[in-house]
Amino acid sequence: MDRHGFLRQLHRVSKPRNYLEIGVNDGRSLALSRVPSVAVDPAFRVVTSISCDVHLVRATSDDFFARRDPLVHLRTGRNPFRALARRDPMNVLGGAPRLELSFIDGMHLFEYALRDFMNVERHSRWSSVIVLDDMLPRNVDEAARDRHTKFWTGDVYKVVQVLRRYRPDLVVVEVDTAPTGVAVVFGADPANTVLQGAYDRIIEEYVVPDPQDVPDAVLTRKNAVSPEALLGAGFWPGLVRARTLRRGRASFAPVRRSLERLTG
Repeated sequence: MDRHGFLRQLHRVSKPRNYLEIGVNDGRSLALSRVPSVAVDPAFRVVTSISCDVHLVRATSDDFFARRDPLVHLRTGRNPFRALARRDPMNVLGGAPRLELSFIDGMHLFEYALRDFMNVERHSRWSSVIVLDDMLPRNVDEAARDRHTKFWTGDVYKVVQVLRRYRPDLVVVEVDTAPTGVAVVFGADPANTVLQGAYDRIIEEYVVPDPQDVPDAVLTRKNAVSPEALLGAGFWPGLVRARTLRRGRASFAPVRRSLERLTG
């Protein structure tokens, strides 16, 4: 299954009520959304029909998140969260609903992808689903910081290593999608500041010159699950129900157990 097929089915099983995309390119992944969406790219060139209420932002993701109210689109216009924000302020962040499905496919350099995750998490909650693209390079050349191949992941695969090292409260699932894999992160905590506090130290350790030292487990996809296995897992209805009922973080425990059984 390729990444677009995976994302299409992920929209179906996770039933998000909003969507954020970083890295729009020609719009093929954005075209899968049917809910109020925000899409960010400094040089998008959408050539695909879009079927959602979308705010297209021509900016870098760093500049976008530096705005006072970056997700204003998700609480205005025809968005059903507008009324929810008035009724239930505990379900919103700064007046905007928390992100429910996010896809990060921006600049293919580790430090940019890590910042994108950190910014997305600040606007998410435990029941959010965060997808990072290009997490499984197939060779060292694809993982280079200096692009010289047709398919290019850059060194963003290191985000998975950092999240597992610094944020064991999260569950990070590598997924064997074509061509260069994705990682899906569960259990976001917008109040957690560990990555912010360690950011300079992390960058100093992980940003190194080419060639990159890509672990064999990444190149061989040793720890990756099949997209069909994740999409068909039994926890999705419970996660959607807990999100709809606005249940607290304690409800993440059964989802976590299911994910840990899936990943071994």
